[in-house]
Amino acid sequence: MTLKIKRALVTGGSGDIGQAICLELANSGLHVIVHANHNSAKADSIVENIKSSGGSAESVSFDITNQNAAQEAIEKLLEQGAIQVLVNNAGIHQDAILAGMKPEQWNKVIDVNLNGFFNVTQPLLLPMMQTRWGRIINLSSIAGVMGNRGQANYAAAKAGIIGATKSLAIEMASRGITVNAVAPGIIEGSMTEEAFDKDKIKQLVPMKRAGTAEEVASLVGFLASDAASYISSQVISINGAMN
Repeated sequence: MTLKIKRALVTGGSGDIGQAICLELANSGLHVIVHANHNSAKADSIVENIKSSGGSAESVSFDITNQNAAQEAIEKLLEQGAIQVLVNNAGIHQDAILAGMKPEQWNKVIDVNLNGFFNVTQPLLLPMMQTRWGRIINLSSIAGVMGNRGQANYAAAKAGIIGATKSLAIEMASRGITVNAVAPGIIEGSMTEEAFDKDKIKQLVPMKRAGTAEEVASLVGFLASDAASYISSQVISINGAMN
């Protein structure tokens, strides 16, 4: 009898960190569903990369802030069975000091980072619970732990993710489902290049460098594994000793 391969959904899978997570999970033997919203072509190319390396993957495209669209897409995915690994990675930031922040900047960041988390996670829970095995990994941020100037909206959303993680972990614990948050600091990629030069990174980070998307993905991969079955309700920072 052949065991059915576990399926993983990675939201925002077409971004720098998302792509690294997709590749990591595929390398560990999961069937990876690469989610994108605007960049579906990139998601498709990641799927092809995984398949060419002998892995299993597919892509899906929907707006996580649109509850009906998310529900419809997820119901279609669930026709093939439960999704047992969920990585809530999709997120945006629109920075401004709060005194000058526009309502639409606040609302958009909360909508994507926090409401999007609910829209994707909630419909996956009951099918996951029925399997009595699951891993939910939510991407928070150092901003959600420490705060950051010009990011009150982003920090509020990412702190909200931490609160949701801890509550959901308690709710899911008896079903063999772990729920954890990963809080990256300064990570190499397009978002970081816009905000930090190398000298600034050396000033801010005790390790004197930015982290890599692959380092974040390795942590996510571990949390998604059987080896992490007794780790839940945790917020694990990956930030080069930025405390």
